[in-house]
Amino acid sequence: MKAENMTVSLQNGPPASTPRVGRPRSAASHEAILNAALSLLKEKGYRSVTIEGIASTAGVGKQTIYRWWRSKADIILEAFTRHTADQIAIPDCGNLQIDLQRFLTEAFDTLTREAGSIVRGLMSEALLDPNFAAAMRDTFIASRRSALRKILQNGVDRGELSAESDIEWLIDLIYGPMWYRLLNQHAPLDAHFAKQLSALIAGRGVAGG
Repeated sequence: MKAENMTVSLQNGPPASTPRVGRPRSAASHEAILNAALSLLKEKGYRSVTIEGIASTAGVGKQTIYRWWRSKADIILEAFTRHTADQIAIPDCGNLQIDLQRFLTEAFDTLTREAGSIVRGLMSEALLDPNFAAAMRDTFIASRRSALRKILQNGVDRGELSAESDIEWLIDLIYGPMWYRLLNQHAPLDAHFAKQLSALIAGRGVAGG
């Protein structure tokens, strides 16, 4: 019998940011900086976090940070990706629509709390910085696509979706509306929306993508 949930790491792909050239990282300082970034995110929110604040909270100099990261966004991406690394579950109850609905309901619930503002902040940075955008795609976004890909592939394997289904297109079809609502905030990311999206995808059945 299949396990009700499996978990995947969010650490797919390369590290969240490419360390800058400089002296090797001190493990203690590295840990302190990432913990400081997370603490300040919870206390102040993404926009109010600064390099100076992270350095002060971590007890390191700004130059220590700049030797290893290019920007505040790079630090936060690495800290947030690591923090959420074991928090994504892949439901597998044997029914595609139920699995999708559970997966999306959990994701939407997370994004309606403090994670939503963090992700919006990171997305805004990605629009302005191609290098950062690539890092975010290769870590934070890629891992979530991987989890959803597994759920959809299970549906294909059970015959709930056509073997000819374009899985990558279906992933875009699901995440596109999610990102739009997250960024535009014109409508809620809630359980009802999760149910609507799940029914839409599962209802394609053997028609595939």
